[in-house]
Amino acid sequence: QVQLVESGGGLVQPGGSLSLSCVASGFTFSRYTMSWFRQAPGKERELVATVTSTGISTTDAESLKGRFTISRDNAQNTVYLQMNSLEPEDTAVYYCYAQHRTWRSDNYWGQGTQVTVSS
Repeated sequence: QVQLVESGGGLVQPGGSLSLSCVASGFTFSRYTMSWFRQAPGKERELVATVTSTGISTTDAESLKGRFTISRDNAQNTVYLQMNSLEPEDTAVYYCYAQHRTWRSDNYWGQGTQVTVSS
């Protein structure tokens, strides 16, 4: 059974940091590109960052570069998202996403973890 289990969300003050984790099971983690998406209330889900199966990472939006960093540990079947200098606009549900590096239709979503940035 495939599972992506996110953790690490919560309430943080503006300027603070959080580290999200996503533990994968039920598939060969090292063969999948891993991404973090987020969805704020009333908005569409958007891509935050991606790390390939070989560890090449990209952060999607200009507003996130320098603040958000994605990484992975294939030995632990885990992908991380380090978020620094958080802003109220970063408030959203953050989702972990796995996509096979070759067969793009082979993909999975986690249940999401809430991140709230507020004073």
